[in-house]
Amino acid sequence: MAQTSPSPAAGDRPASVSRAPGSSPVPSSPSLPPSPALSPPRGRLASIDAYRGLVMFLLLAEFIKLSEMAKRFPKSEFWALLSHHQKHVEWIGCSLHDLIQPSFSFLVGVALPYSIASRRARGQSLWTMSLHAFWRALVLVLLGIFLRSMGKDQTNFTFEDTLTQIGLGYGFLFLLGLRPPRDQWIVLVVILLGYWGAFALYPAPTTDFDYARVNVPNDWPHHLSGFAAHWDKNSNLAWAFDTWFLNLFPRKTPFVANSGGYATLSFIPTLGTMILGLMAGGVLREDRKAWYKLGWLTAAGILGLFLGAAIGELDFCPVVKRIWTPSWVLFSGGWCFLILALFYAVVDVAGLWLLAFPLIVIGTNSIAAYCLHWVAEGFVTANLKTHFGREIFKVFGADYEPLVRGGAVMLVLWLLLLWMYRRKIFLKI
Repeated sequence: MAQTSPSPAAGDRPASVSRAPGSSPVPSSPSLPPSPALSPPRGRLASIDAYRGLVMFLLLAEFIKLSEMAKRFPKSEFWALLSHHQKHVEWIGCSLHDLIQPSFSFLVGVALPYSIASRRARGQSLWTMSLHAFWRALVLVLLGIFLRSMGKDQTNFTFEDTLTQIGLGYGFLFLLGLRPPRDQWIVLVVILLGYWGAFALYPAPTTDFDYARVNVPNDWPHHLSGFAAHWDKNSNLAWAFDTWFLNLFPRKTPFVANSGGYATLSFIPTLGTMILGLMAGGVLREDRKAWYKLGWLTAAGILGLFLGAAIGELDFCPVVKRIWTPSWVLFSGGWCFLILALFYAVVDVAGLWLLAFPLIVIGTNSIAAYCLHWVAEGFVTANLKTHFGREIFKVFGADYEPLVRGGAVMLVLWLLLLWMYRRKIFLKI
């Protein structure tokens, strides 16, 4: 049975279209309705699809452009709150939008134990599985670069986006998936402590550091001081690495800094996030009662949130998503555990999958949804105007145009994904 996985990193064949569903082979969810076209594919853990669908929904919701709505209603706390959670925080902290990428990474890890078990059941050798895993990793990196290069004058060699970060670590994750949980824990601890130590040993920026030269205003209000300055924006170890590494590739102008502070080396702690997912997937595959699995995921989530926040508050290591600090691995991983536990409880344990069906439609075709996010907005918007009139998005007034336009694009894409779902067409890597 062909497979998809809980994130854009999954699937069994690079850039292929499958006519049969699958991924995460597990016992079927209870109370599945008789209609196969309107039910989660059998042999899957529907909670993983639903969580993946939520992540993709949040990504597609960027079409709504809530920041524009907040500008049009400057006195509205409602739009201000929604706008805040559709943007990344400037440096320290976390918004809902900040949890998209760690959820991608986490779910890659959750899917891996099922993928390995499925391949072993089909009689694949270790060499074949390893070759496929590293091929998949390469395809993810190349796809990420391709999507980031659209509309550019030349190839945009960048390695900080979701797909390339997952791809850079996926081969190593696969090898860890063949090892017992004890080894996975050891590697996780080594990654977190080693990455923290490397940043701590790299010299912190001096008081005369020229931040303007690296695209950071000197009066930027989020600068870090004291020991935490080792993780300040565009003056840390990861930034220094990129000033060497990214300039090895053809560029119009030399790379000086990423305007958002993102960095290639974040793939190392991102691997830590994927390992957390690998552990969660291992627990879900165990032959244990559902209450044990729920308890384990919930306890892991609470512990991760507490440790990540505590380490950040002590200035021992700030919680920064943009450079994926070790405290961010723990803090965001805590949220991932808790969200997965919630979906598992509602969708698979309680059998209320119908509540999550709109998300499942998206989640079972995450590669297609991810690519559509990059390429479809302008095309769909233009064609809706062509067929329904230039003023179609102002039906509720000009102030609500971004909301209506974005919602219409999302609806069209969801209907397309529903069509694919009903016909069991799944794009995968």
